[in-house]
Amino acid sequence: MISLNRIGLFLLSIGVFFTHAITTEADERSSRPTNVVMLISDDQAWTDYGFMGHPDIQTPHLDRLAKESAVFRRGYVPTALCRPSLVTLLTGHYASVHGVTGNDPSPKYAKPGSELDRQRRAQLVSYLDRFDTVPEILGRQGYLSHQSGKLWEGSYRNAGFTHGMTRGFPEPGGRHGDDGLQIGRQGMEPVEEFLDMATEQNKPFFVWYAPFLPHTPHTPPQRLLDKYKGNHPITVARYYAMCEWFDETCGELLTMLDDRKLAENTLVVYVTDNGWIQDPNSSKYAPRSKQTPYEGGVRTPIMYRLPGRIVPGDRPELASSIDIVPTMLAAADAPIPDGLPGLNLIPNLTSGDPIDRDIIFGESFAHDIADIENPEASLLFRWAIKGKWKLLLTYDGETNRYASTHPRTEKGPQLFDLIADPTEQNNVAKDHPEVVAELAAAIADWYPVEQRKTITTVAK
Repeated sequence: MISLNRIGLFLLSIGVFFTHAITTEADERSSRPTNVVMLISDDQAWTDYGFMGHPDIQTPHLDRLAKESAVFRRGYVPTALCRPSLVTLLTGHYASVHGVTGNDPSPKYAKPGSELDRQRRAQLVSYLDRFDTVPEILGRQGYLSHQSGKLWEGSYRNAGFTHGMTRGFPEPGGRHGDDGLQIGRQGMEPVEEFLDMATEQNKPFFVWYAPFLPHTPHTPPQRLLDKYKGNHPITVARYYAMCEWFDETCGELLTMLDDRKLAENTLVVYVTDNGWIQDPNSSKYAPRSKQTPYEGGVRTPIMYRLPGRIVPGDRPELASSIDIVPTMLAAADAPIPDGLPGLNLIPNLTSGDPIDRDIIFGESFAHDIADIENPEASLLFRWAIKGKWKLLLTYDGETNRYASTHPRTEKGPQLFDLIADPTEQNNVAKDHPEVVAELAAAIADWYPVEQRKTITTVAK
């Protein structure tokens, strides 16, 4: 007959065994390098999510991510145009520093397809060589990386990714993503295959998921369009359906992490490259959205999720996408390059402590770059936000074929109270000259502007 003492010792040993196994597994998980996944929306208004309170657009997967993340509802991108915004996410620098201020060299000074135009496009792509990109830095730490979706700066290899989809300039169709633009719209298999490979090799990874969604062309699946077209103009319904389609693809990627038990050790970052307000009467965007420094152009929710480390919940502070690079690198225990203007938010996100910053900055340039060696030639706005106040300073940089999207009818300073006037209808600069002076001085300290150069290049 087995004594009760022996039974007790046996049960105790089993308990110790399982406790040790669980502890060992947890220790191993915490000692692994942190994976990083970026979800980057393309042309979406900051209001157009369920968790941001939109009454119609359904985004259940991003709503779930928001519940599990530190969410900055007052997030911003410094530049409201995709290419410069994306280079900021690769390098951690403002457009006025990394040099890619617009999407294309101006056709006014070099005929599209000409040798001069190709030279200028190649020079813009080469600006990335001046910086260590996120995939390059992580690659030196042993990370594998995968690019899909938007990428303007040559091939995925040129940007430092070990794997990817974009062939890039100067390949045919290599302007802004070529094969990479298939992701999401034509399935998620490349990302899934990459995750399987990284898991099999037991390698940490970085995923750049920047699909051509909800970007035009607005061609959603019929099943999603049917949900929205009864109560909205067809142009609006298509856009709303595209937002939900993007959400579905994000859900697929997040499920891949869950199914492979990778979610607990993966930092997920969410941001939009720039805003968009759908014109109900056309397939284009409305004024005061994309390309402008108004809220419809630069505001975006920014989210960070890392289970067990980042404290989930709403963060009241201002946030900028300029912080994303140092924050991702810190989460991966990778070196942060000297001179980055953004903040490493990991200490605040893990402790819940407030961010020690009360002002953020941004800049707006023309879509077409007048002078690729002089950012001020295309400078339209500089701006700052501090507390409830937002100041826009207007400049005479050269506009282009998209000039109608830049409402520069007010040449003087524009000051808005974003709490009382979130849609920026009332310029109160004359009523608060002291606020204008304070924020203008801060802008000048952040980005001193030299006198704009005269453009003398002749079209060829």
